Amino acid sequence: MASQPDNLSKGEVAEAITRSPSLSESKTESDDVPTITAAEEKALVRKIDRNLMPLLFISYALQFFDKTSLGYTAILGIREDTKLKGTDYSWVSSIFYFGYLIASYPASLAFVKLPLGKFLAACVVVWALVLGCHGAATGFGNLMALRFLLGVFESSISPGFSLVTGLWYKPSEHAARHGIWCAGNTTASIFGGLLAYAISHIKSDIAAWRWLFIIFALVTFLWGIVLLVFLPDSPTNARFLSPEERAYALRRPQQQTHSFKTADWKRGQFLEALRDPKTWLLCIYTICSSLPNGGYTSFNGIIIQGFGFDTFTTLLLSMPGSAFGLFFVLAGTYLAHRFKYSRCIITATMQLIALVGCIMVYASPTSQRWTRLGGMWLFPAYAAGFPLTLSIIGSDIAGYTKKTTVLALLFIGYCAGNIAGPQLFIAKQAPGYHAAFEGIMVCMILSCISIMVLRQYMAWENKKRDRAQGICIDPETSTDGTSEHLVQTGLDETDWENKRFRYYL
Repeated sequence: MASQPDNLSKGEVAEAITRSPSLSESKTESDDVPTITAAEEKALVRKIDRNLMPLLFISYALQFFDKTSLGYTAILGIREDTKLKGTDYSWVSSIFYFGYLIASYPASLAFVKLPLGKFLAACVVVWALVLGCHGAATGFGNLMALRFLLGVFESSISPGFSLVTGLWYKPSEHAARHGIWCAGNTTASIFGGLLAYAISHIKSDIAAWRWLFIIFALVTFLWGIVLLVFLPDSPTNARFLSPEERAYALRRPQQQTHSFKTADWKRGQFLEALRDPKTWLLCIYTICSSLPNGGYTSFNGIIIQGFGFDTFTTLLLSMPGSAFGLFFVLAGTYLAHRFKYSRCIITATMQLIALVGCIMVYASPTSQRWTRLGGMWLFPAYAAGFPLTLSIIGSDIAGYTKKTTVLALLFIGYCAGNIAGPQLFIAKQAPGYHAAFEGIMVCMILSCISIMVLRQYMAWENKKRDRAQGICIDPETSTDGTSEHLVQTGLDETDWENKRFRYYL
């Protein structure tokens, strides 16, 4: 390692920092934080990646399996066995997001007050139990109650993982890391079709859809125990790091954002989040991009089956769309990491690709089922915007209470869109669902507009701050944190309070 203060050894400094009960009490300690060479920092990041990314990736994949399991069971007979009629299936799909919606803000408070890793692991264990109960459902009422509870306990995972990413990584690293664990979503959708196909061939007195719920629940429960053991709450209690490495890992992300995990809920930061235009532009984008998601995840199999394919062929033909979705997520996050000032532009571009797919399904004659199927395979491009949006919050919203508040509002918008999405698919309009596709196309256009307005606002704010301070700070072309001395990283500042803060575009 590079030089350290003469009065303390590296190990003593690291131990003092990680032992500190509150980061807000360690403002002066940061003067004594040893520096780290570029090679040593790179090795540390690789170590963090090896230990964190698999946990987040697999957890997110299992969340998607469990959340979308209803879509697989829809073509395995759950609607017939539970006597769902008319809009019953749409409501069973939507009620999940009512639970998600109601739990979003309480979850944001839990992120502040409770150990983050243990809270997230506990949510995984409980939702696995709820999912297992789906296998015993007998009617509309049972399914509504269970899907609501599933939404409550799954609501913490996406915002929680975004906070985990912010605690461990610099802003310039956010897009790539969000992309890695969000890729679990689309990876799961590929293998979900294969698993559903395999489960559909189980010869048993128990219906295949019941087996699907039971098997998915068992796997998730076991993984929740793994998460409880291995997911740290923060760098301060990461068992895979030495005390010295914990000190570096703790300070590294703060060098530019000037915020950290704290147990103090700050009213000023909460109110600032409500006044910030970025909050509402992100919410508009999220609502408009989530409405297509709600429809796609619930009705993808039903739509493809409506093209004239049988049940088993439908399960297999759903998988290429998932593979395309994975490609778009990985490509989008790679491009955002590779090219500066590009996150918002790439997010809008992915919405436009999804719009093209939507038009192919909507405008093509019913006789051209392969063209329409190709459109359904392009449709999941919208999903690539989700990790990029989370990375924008991670990089461009500072202050821990403010960040958790914005995440809560964003996921309220996410729920609103996903609740509305399935309601656009009216049973009497099957199999074309023209009104649903018209609504989805309008939402995709609005999402493009809102994310580009956000980009222009942040670029304008950066220029205004440069003019006011008489300096030019470009966070995307310089090393994170070079504009501020490490001594200030003990402050939990918002992006409005820290005037040297600049936004990633």
